[in-house]
Amino acid sequence: MKFLIASDSFKGSLTSLQVGNIMSQAIVEEIPDAQVRIIPMADGGEGTIDAVIGAGRGDLIPVSVTGPHGSKVISHYGKLHAHGAQPEAVVEIANICGLTMVDEGHRDPLMVSSRGLGDMLVALLDQGIRHVVAGLGGSACNDGGMGMLAALGVQFYDELGHELSGSAADLLRVASVDWSRMDRRIMDTELIIASDVTNPLVGPSGATHVFGPQKGLLPEMIEPLDQAMVRYGRLLEVGNGRDSDQSLLLSPGSGAAGGLGFALQIIGGRIVPGAEKVAELTGLKNAVRESDWVLTGEGRSDYQTLCGKLPSYVSTLAAESGKPAVLISGSHGEGVESLYAHFAGCFATVNKPATLAHCMQEAENLLRQCTRNVARLIDASRKFR
Repeated sequence: MKFLIASDSFKGSLTSLQVGNIMSQAIVEEIPDAQVRIIPMADGGEGTIDAVIGAGRGDLIPVSVTGPHGSKVISHYGKLHAHGAQPEAVVEIANICGLTMVDEGHRDPLMVSSRGLGDMLVALLDQGIRHVVAGLGGSACNDGGMGMLAALGVQFYDELGHELSGSAADLLRVASVDWSRMDRRIMDTELIIASDVTNPLVGPSGATHVFGPQKGLLPEMIEPLDQAMVRYGRLLEVGNGRDSDQSLLLSPGSGAAGGLGFALQIIGGRIVPGAEKVAELTGLKNAVRESDWVLTGEGRSDYQTLCGKLPSYVSTLAAESGKPAVLISGSHGEGVESLYAHFAGCFATVNKPATLAHCMQEAENLLRQCTRNVARLIDASRKFR
């Protein structure tokens, strides 16, 4: 019996590769003759580079960039093995300006900048790379991509003509933009934006209203920052020659990573579903076809899982190939019943009342126990046919 494990990470406790290894060991414990293949997965957030590298597609390259609060940090990108004339790279905002890079007690998106992504892009341009996949999940920033654009040479000024460095706080002050010194090499670069969200830049379902509070934004700052984002977005579009009927402010995905989805599109980027892009890079579709059972997972599953999250895409591939898919999650949330039509079974690893801290500490054991039970059920169904 052939099993494919294609899981996302269990954020805060287990990487996607660790999840795969634990599930694999549990399956073999119950079905010793099982053939198990692991393809670590991600949907554009944390672990995207690891998933691609883990599939043997490239090498990990370190780069010094500006971190969330302005100091230098060592990030990295995945340099893909060239199959054509042009080298390719995969970057992720989670290891440049990620939420996990900011201490929980010191999270203030007004002070965070996306400048590090601009630093990374400049480093790639200097190395002759003109094809970049950017994973936008797991960000700590809410600056509309101002910091990234500033690192690429775009200049922002307040009403007194003082140049702004690029942070969410600067959105409240920006009055003009000068594109003349932008690194024009970026316009000759294919930018693929891998995102798992479809939120617009502004409005009630936009970056600030939906994701700002998760990043530490105070309630009284949500509306002022959203209005500032509207002004900033219009400044960029006018300065870049974009007509009002071509506005990206309300386009799906422009609100990804605190507005980086918007800024990257302004300079020519194209948004694609993150899970779909990572699946393409890792060869997931063929692996699904060659399996008998497909196991996937994530830290928490609820009705939002069907909105572009990795397990949903895995279940779609499995259905297309006529293979049963099983979802194993750390926990279940509101509307999990909506997932039943897409999976042969949905299981949560939590097996008794417990605190979140306990569940995360015991994540490995809980996942192993749950997967063993799933494997026993699958083995029993085979024996009783």
